[in-house]
Amino acid sequence: MPIELHAWDTPNGRKISIALEEMGLPYSIHPIDISKGKQFEPAFLDISPNNRIPAIVDPDGPEGKPISVFESGAILIYLGEKTGKFYPAKGAAHIACLEWLMFQMGGFGPMPGQVHHFVALTNEADKKYGLERYHKETLRLYSVMEKRLAQAPYFAGGDVTIADFAILGWAWRHERHMVDLSTFPSVKRWYETMMARPGVQRGFAVDVKTPRPAR
Repeated sequence: MPIELHAWDTPNGRKISIALEEMGLPYSIHPIDISKGKQFEPAFLDISPNNRIPAIVDPDGPEGKPISVFESGAILIYLGEKTGKFYPAKGAAHIACLEWLMFQMGGFGPMPGQVHHFVALTNEADKKYGLERYHKETLRLYSVMEKRLAQAPYFAGGDVTIADFAILGWAWRHERHMVDLSTFPSVKRWYETMMARPGVQRGFAVDVKTPRPAR
């Protein structure tokens, strides 16, 4: 049975549409218009108690029972375990995958997300402080990514993993972060390689703002 994807057109939402396409899982789309406060409606809170997108509902969960999963990192791990794809089961690659997934969840998401917020402010004093603080940290995180990708083609090593899907969702907004990827050549190489993947292209192209039955 198809997985329900409850999401909107955001970096965190796109992580999951990319993963679902790359893993070849059938899914339906249930838009949660965060600009209209739909994330606070009781039906959504039942599956995402922190009122954040994305969330999924898998009718065929563990032991064949339905399950809902919220938090994009948890969803990626769940889907990786469910399919056995893009989530190394053991060894150094498993540890690296978790490390870089947590890097994204704890840093490369919250920090550029603050850049998104402050760049849109009209009060120049507030805007200046916020951008100086969070843009500097965002650039530091890109530097961390650059060092890693100068050593390996993908974040967990030699193969694409859910960590790459997670980080790509935010790197997709690099222009909004006020980051020129040519400044980070290894990140640029990785980004262009990932964006050329057919599954990634489908994941970004799918209309997550319009309800869609499973495909």
